[in-house]
Amino acid sequence: MTDPTTDPFAEGCAWIEGEYVPIHEARIPILDTGFVRSDLTYDVVGVWQGRFFRLEDHLDRLLAGCQRIRLIPPRSREEIRAIMIETVRRSGLRDAYVEVVVTRGVPGQGERDPRKLSARLYAYAIPYVWIVRPELQERGTDVIVARDTRRIPPGSVDPTVKNFHWGDLVRGLFEAYDRDSLLPILPDGDGLVTEGPGFNVFALVDGVLRTPARGVLHGITRKTAIEIAEESGVEMRVEDLPVGSLYRATEIFLTSTAGGVIPVAHLDGAPVGTGAPGPVTSKIRDRYWELHTDPRLSEAVDYDS
Repeated sequence: MTDPTTDPFAEGCAWIEGEYVPIHEARIPILDTGFVRSDLTYDVVGVWQGRFFRLEDHLDRLLAGCQRIRLIPPRSREEIRAIMIETVRRSGLRDAYVEVVVTRGVPGQGERDPRKLSARLYAYAIPYVWIVRPELQERGTDVIVARDTRRIPPGSVDPTVKNFHWGDLVRGLFEAYDRDSLLPILPDGDGLVTEGPGFNVFALVDGVLRTPARGVLHGITRKTAIEIAEESGVEMRVEDLPVGSLYRATEIFLTSTAGGVIPVAHLDGAPVGTGAPGPVTSKIRDRYWELHTDPRLSEAVDYDS
């Protein structure tokens, strides 16, 4: 473990405009369209016990997102990969939250044509971030279905491209807090489940594990949970999930790079199943963390290079 009193990178490392800097010194230009217009895409990878988890999948999604919003990254895939690894190596963090951001760039004076901008790349590694801390996951977290907030429709903002359009998600968070809960699940305008602030949703309904097919980010943790369920013999369906189905669920869990597989104990104040993490959730959660040491899906950071 590095010492923050002697190592300026101990609390995190960022890559900004070609330089590695301590996280507390990281700055972006105030006119960057990523900041002023949310014109960007990004991705977040987890490092656990010194190993990146599914780094190549995250890079695939980042580059696919860039293509979908007509954004050409200023660095190659291998360069981006090397920068992400180097932020972790310099920080010395064994458990890290690693984010890479590609923005449209900084416009010239009065320029509004996005075709004339040059994309910019930013990356950083900070200590691992938990949506729900491990001790709370042991008993399950509390969520609500938002009543006053709808998810931005896919025709407006493509949810498969990771973005900073969090206006609806933050509004949902305040609704959850006002209702003495921790997290919101946002429905769409058709009464279907979408996602929440930084997580996908799974529900065990009538013995079948279900997760929404559309209107959501194709999360890498979501992908992993689907694979684990299928390999474990759990019937798994990726399909439209009506909000009403959540109230019949015997298990609900959330998935995110920031926290893994997160059991839900209460929905709108009422217990889900027994009000504790169920057997399917627990099996998938345990296997998810086991896979972090699997060399097929994880890669060790060489901290000594």
